[in-house]
Amino acid sequence: MSNRRTKLIFGQVRDANLKYNLIEYGDRVAVGMSGGKDSVTLLYMLNLLRQYTPLMFDLVPIYIDLGWGNETKPLEEFCAHIGLDLVIQKTNIGEVVFQVKEERHPCSLCANMRRGALNRLSKEHGCNKVALGHHLDDVVTTLLMSIIFEGRYQVFTPKTWLSRVDITVIRPLIYVEERDIKLLVESLQLPVIKNRCPADGATKRTEVAELLKLLEQQFPGARRRFLSAIEKVGPSAFWH
Repeated sequence: MSNRRTKLIFGQVRDANLKYNLIEYGDRVAVGMSGGKDSVTLLYMLNLLRQYTPLMFDLVPIYIDLGWGNETKPLEEFCAHIGLDLVIQKTNIGEVVFQVKEERHPCSLCANMRRGALNRLSKEHGCNKVALGHHLDDVVTTLLMSIIFEGRYQVFTPKTWLSRVDITVIRPLIYVEERDIKLLVESLQLPVIKNRCPADGATKRTEVAELLKLLEQQFPGARRRFLSAIEKVGPSAFWH
């Protein structure tokens, strides 16, 4: 690991893993691959975790095809390069959300259907855990959205057991800032697939994420202080 950014993010992933016991010996971990920068960074880091720690566990990268015709070949080649086979599941989720249901606010339904498909496929491939690419900015943005739009104090939890499907969801990037992910992807030229979803980038989450950036500019270090406050509140503040 000669890249400084790689060492930084790897250390943050390792720290999160040690604090919350996200991945344990013998786990078989499905990695939800969206084709974006976050999930490809997640897979890259988890593969390093296998190489540079005593942990022995398996990785199964899974891509849920929503039907937008996104180009997956660069992602398949990346997975092959690190010795993994990308599992691709074609679905009609995009059609259901936008044409059958005609959702005015499609992201929530799409996310729920995508998570359901990912969890089912993960179980079919013998996985006991599913790793998602939510990073520090996602955690804080979710908190702000919860307060602004719902009047609640709830955020993503680092580790959640879903009893209905008997699978544990983990978020190893919770200590990693989005800006560091962007710089890592650029420096290592990791593959990023363009998302052709018509709602991409046009959501309330995007607006609140921009608000967080403004807060960080005005008050440097605000992101991490938000996360520190969340951790001090404890599990009662979490949702999955």
